Amino acid sequence: MTEPPVDDVLTRVHHEEWARVVAGLARRFGDLDVAEDAAAEAFATAAERWPRDGIPPNPGGWLTTTATRKGIDRLRRESRRDAKHQAALMAHDDTPPEPTGPVEDDRLRLVFTCCHPALAMEARVALTLRMLGGLTVAEIARAFLVQETAMAQRITRAKAKIKAAGIPYRVPSADDVRERLAGVLAVVYLVFNEGYLTGAGDDPLRVDLTDEAIRLGRLLRVLLPEDGEVAGLLALMLLTDARRSARVSRTGELVTLDEQDRGAWDRALIAEGRALVDERIAAVAAGGEPPGRYQLQAAISSVHTDAPSARDTEWSTIVALYGRLVALDPSPIVRLNRAVAVAEVDGPSVALAEVDRLAGALDGYHAFHATRADLLRRLGRSGESRTAYDRAIALAGNAAERAHLTRRRDQLADEWARRRVGSRFLRG
Repeated sequence: MTEPPVDDVLTRVHHEEWARVVAGLARRFGDLDVAEDAAAEAFATAAERWPRDGIPPNPGGWLTTTATRKGIDRLRRESRRDAKHQAALMAHDDTPPEPTGPVEDDRLRLVFTCCHPALAMEARVALTLRMLGGLTVAEIARAFLVQETAMAQRITRAKAKIKAAGIPYRVPSADDVRERLAGVLAVVYLVFNEGYLTGAGDDPLRVDLTDEAIRLGRLLRVLLPEDGEVAGLLALMLLTDARRSARVSRTGELVTLDEQDRGAWDRALIAEGRALVDERIAAVAAGGEPPGRYQLQAAISSVHTDAPSARDTEWSTIVALYGRLVALDPSPIVRLNRAVAVAEVDGPSVALAEVDRLAGALDGYHAFHATRADLLRRLGRSGESRTAYDRAIALAGNAAERAHLTRRRDQLADEWARRRVGSRFLRG
């Protein structure tokens, strides 16, 4: 059997091991800069040595060992200039750390550390995506819909603030967990979204990221079993991930929800997600706290997965759920998603009026133009639809999305030709 190319192995190992390596180094050295730099140096060394020496039997272990040595070397160099000599000596201790709090998984602990309340929410999420998910600055910028340079500055400032404020890498207390939970949930969800449909490149999915996000969601669920938003986020990810195998065609094109083969959906994941939604519905009915944004999104996803076909979807229920979500989060993207459901209840004309009101906020967002293009197509405004498709294609970073949008745009010519033939026939 032919072994895969070293570059392919490096890419896979980076996806699988980056978070583990960085989190372990952060625990050992207590410094995020040291952890990230040592991990990056270890991967760079692997890229240099593995093509020559061969791929080690345990790539993750090799990277951890190499990165640890890199970190120790750095601390030794710094110990000549300051008082970090003791830290360098302590780095030799290979005994496992004693549990000192409720978060015992290195990667989950790293999420809570990066989500320190001294940082702005945007900085917490961005820093954790970089440190834990290994996402590039460009990928994180797309997740936040901001320029890459602005995101790079945000991450740099966050790390500088951690260092200046002396924020330690430590296991958070139970109070810390509650205080930082909103930021942690946002991190996990953005990691999931980046994996479920990557922002750029030829690979439409990054299963390592979706699996990691779900794994973290399950850990949070164990940690905080009574928290409704933790359950809601896990349910949302499970119900969404259940459709993964049906979302990309054999030719590499994105398949939208209405065109998917629902028989290919993962029924076990749907059942698990639906059980969590039902649990939260019962808890709210029994006098519990009103559902938050993740619970509402999970309920919307549950309505979709319950429908045997797109035409059987209870769109009025979805519109009502989006109405409650908008009351909690009136962001332009939530309002855009609501407009998509409104189109199925009140028609494309009503929905288009709602979408057009979001132009100022979402002009740089490809899904805004894709939504407009579809609504304009349904209204028979082919020329305007084509322009909107062109704009969406130009903004879309994912090859599978571009392929789908290109096909839909090219279908406009066929629809226009059919209408021309039909009008001539009616004229007799």
